[in-house]
Amino acid sequence: MRSTRAEVPLEQTWNLDDLFLSHASWAGELESIEQAVGSVTRYQGRLGDEAPTLAACLDAREALHGRLMRAGAYASLRNAADGTHPENQAATSRVAALDAKVQSGISFVDTEILRLPDGTIARFLAQEPLLGPHATNLHDLLEIKPHMLGAEAEKVLASLEEILDAPYMVYNRAKASDMQFAPFADSAGTQHANSFNLYEGVYESHPDPIVRRHAWRSFCDGLKPYRNTYAATFATEVSKNVVLARLRGYSSPEHFLLRPHKIPLDLYTNILQIIQAGLAPHMQRYARLRRRVLGLEKLLYCDIKAPIDPEYAPHISYAEASDLILESLAPMGEEYCALMRQTLTQRWVDRADNIGKSSGAFCASPYGVHPFILITWSDSMRNAFTLAHELGHAGHFGLAMRSQRLVNLRPAMTFVEAPSIMNEMLLARHILARSTDPRMRRWVIMQTLGTYHHNFVTHLLEAQLQHQVYGQAEAGQSITASALTQAKQEILAKFWGDAVEIDEDAGMTWMRQPHYYLGLYPYTYSVGLVASTALAGLFAQEGPPVLERWLQVLKAGGTMKPLELLKAAGIDLSSPEPIRKAVAHVGALVDELEQSFGP
Repeated sequence: MRSTRAEVPLEQTWNLDDLFLSHASWAGELESIEQAVGSVTRYQGRLGDEAPTLAACLDAREALHGRLMRAGAYASLRNAADGTHPENQAATSRVAALDAKVQSGISFVDTEILRLPDGTIARFLAQEPLLGPHATNLHDLLEIKPHMLGAEAEKVLASLEEILDAPYMVYNRAKASDMQFAPFADSAGTQHANSFNLYEGVYESHPDPIVRRHAWRSFCDGLKPYRNTYAATFATEVSKNVVLARLRGYSSPEHFLLRPHKIPLDLYTNILQIIQAGLAPHMQRYARLRRRVLGLEKLLYCDIKAPIDPEYAPHISYAEASDLILESLAPMGEEYCALMRQTLTQRWVDRADNIGKSSGAFCASPYGVHPFILITWSDSMRNAFTLAHELGHAGHFGLAMRSQRLVNLRPAMTFVEAPSIMNEMLLARHILARSTDPRMRRWVIMQTLGTYHHNFVTHLLEAQLQHQVYGQAEAGQSITASALTQAKQEILAKFWGDAVEIDEDAGMTWMRQPHYYLGLYPYTYSVGLVASTALAGLFAQEGPPVLERWLQVLKAGGTMKPLELLKAAGIDLSSPEPIRKAVAHVGALVDELEQSFGP
């Protein structure tokens, strides 16, 4: 039986007292935030008067956003820890309602700035040093001026934020608190509980094919009753973005959704096309190797993460993994490693497994506090790589918080996954460098290929589904459960060829990820992996100066566009060459793995 949240050991949970000492103090802050909207609205109608007035208004808005971010983090982290608790559900709804009210109240700021005569912002920036920290956001705002609506329309859209975000909320709530999976039996008849976390964290890569396949059957049967609900939720998200793109005058939903990414459309399409075309043959070879070594008559979709060397499955405790990760990150320097130690030891990580806990892993970094990491720990080395990944986010935003104001904290989404995947690369390099065991080397290569599989295959094929669905929606086609399942099944079948049997259950994997409700987020994992592969190669060639540059890039936060950040680290993603090199690196890893197992 899985534990309730109240039953798990305290040391395995995060300490949200660092945000608010009590639920009552959090509730009081919500009321205070609502009153503080006046600190911004007092400037309404006066933003063009003089530069100091604009600076004061933007400072007040920044302070209000910081408070709202911390209050929102408290509610969302509680709900992620236990989405079945009615008080946690109510808290997220309350924050969403407040956020919509606040954004509606202060929406005048951007529209009023955009109504200023041409040249006013440049003149104000030259006159007033206090506007300096807001320069990046002001320039970004001027770039989208052609797509802004009138003041009243912008206010209405801001007031509808809670409703516009409803698909993401509905998806997460159903996944955390409503969806149930039947127990399943192993070959000995022993019953095993199943859940999103257990399936993705334990059973999907279980060495016993009976356990793996029976768990898959239980998992798919648990998904099926929610197909139509999830399809309607997905369709609502897509329709919302199609409508918003048209309202704002973008040529397509993808152009609209890429706006906050600050990259050209051709980089997005290059990522989708080059990686899929180049990677598919390598991954098909890997799948055939897996089938041969495991002695399977056919490789089902639920077998593609099965360990090839099942008798060699090194277990690792959280404490051991923490030490190992810290050792691997030593080249990043003491400041970075000190932040990592704090994260691992000060209850900034929630690693318990309990009913209602969100699946997967993530890192939240509320400004002015510190990062919080969610993971479900099962003593596997794969957990160690996932933890290293989330620590990459923690290190990135922890350093950026120390160096930048909130207004410049976050870079565009395109860059966000690069620091996290870089940590996985450093962990793999460290294990390979210190191990003399050929079997361990082979195992680490498989873990590294797991990282490429997760980011270059799983998430990239999510992006491919998005690409197709948005095109179909623009053409007026209906988005239904059967259409989504069929589309996903065809995408998987095209990628895996005859190496993996792709059935209707495999097609239902569109139900598993929340990324479809986060704009065009899935492809960014591929960008991160391309960047980190290139960075690891530079580190091997040039040594410590590469990581010194990288630390400065992390501290830069959102002060530069993503391609500029990567260029500062020595990576030119305006060229497709780094993409091709990353794909070739996957091929080299598969080559070595094939050689290790022999003919």
